[in-house]
Amino acid sequence: MTLPPFQQLLDAHGSDVFRFLVATVGRGDADDCYQETWISALRAYPRLRDDSNLRGWILTVAHRKALDQLRAASRRAEPIGDALDRAAIGGVEAPFAASDGLPEVWASVRSLPSKQRTAIALRFLTGSSHAEIAAVMHTSEEAARRNVHEGLKRLRREYRNDSR
Repeated sequence: MTLPPFQQLLDAHGSDVFRFLVATVGRGDADDCYQETWISALRAYPRLRDDSNLRGWILTVAHRKALDQLRAASRRAEPIGDALDRAAIGGVEAPFAASDGLPEVWASVRSLPSKQRTAIALRFLTGSSHAEIAAVMHTSEEAARRNVHEGLKRLRREYRNDSR
């Protein structure tokens, strides 16, 4: 089997990659991460083996770019005005507010710990299996399953507390 043209990879998985990035880094940084993901992928594409799992591979690249972005953001100075604005709205971006009508759900997802947030985003936005999540996150399938479970448990607990 030979690799398809790079454009086919982009067409087939571009929307999943973007949705994953919006869920993990927020809408503001997703565009930059998306571009960086595809630039890195384009550079590495000729060196891939023919039997590579392209979907898992590109989601792994996106996951690494998201982690880089989150690390860089934690080191950046933040203007005081932005911090006050975010504090006024709960400190969490709603990454899908315009497209899915569930901004409070995605705000809760964004507040999850990194591993749980990534696992939830991969499972429910890209339809990844636990094995695919494990491959992207470089962990065992059981750990991937556990991250999804714990993330959902935490979201359910928050939902129950909010609905009272």
